Amino acid sequence: MKEKLKVCWISAGVSSFIAGYLAENVDEFIYIDIENQHSDSMRFIKDCEKVLRKPIQILKSNYGSTQNVIKQFRFINGIHGAKCTEVLKKRVRKEWEYEHRDYDITYVWGFDFNERNRADRLLESMPQFEHEFPLIDKMLSKSDAHGILDNLGIKRPLMYDLGYSNNNCIGCVKGGMGYWNKIRVDFPEVFDCMAKLEREVGHSCINGVYLDELDPNRGRVEDEVMPDCSIMCHLAI
Repeated sequence: MKEKLKVCWISAGVSSFIAGYLAENVDEFIYIDIENQHSDSMRFIKDCEKVLRKPIQILKSNYGSTQNVIKQFRFINGIHGAKCTEVLKKRVRKEWEYEHRDYDITYVWGFDFNERNRADRLLESMPQFEHEFPLIDKMLSKSDAHGILDNLGIKRPLMYDLGYSNNNCIGCVKGGMGYWNKIRVDFPEVFDCMAKLEREVGHSCINGVYLDELDPNRGRVEDEVMPDCSIMCHLAI
């Protein structure tokens, strides 16, 4: 009989941490670090460790950053998702799974009560593992998760306070016009770097328009559904 192992993948977002906090008997907490994350994300991970009283294992792809992936594969985003998510997150997880293939694994995920359909799709796509969804089981929303975090005395990642709905990479390739115009204001160097990279590879983040042609007044970030660019996002497709 295989040894059991319960694992929570923490994305540096609030929901995934709270799911791990609420779950019982988690053996390993894992965070996949990407160079494009805001530097405050690592502060958040360290604060989570203190509350969990367990170390959070940090994994990282050899590619390091979104820009390195785009330059190597000359592809940004498509109907099957972003290449950076596949390479920087999915591949890292698959490599970890292969190294732990002799274990009977249960995964803890941070889908909230309003994401039950995504949880259902994950169950269909990964039947070889057991899965737990603490936020769904307790009927908790994303707002509830933020409230619990506040009660724990942990400051949420800075990207939330800047007005972003998720603590994704700075300059997430899945963002819309409003999102990228906000990045233009908050992180102009990131905007300019991606605009130049789009031209270099001949593909754009936003379907039909390159960033260097984007009208600064287009889009409203509050009207856009910004996916949580985590392992969960990729698995639920």
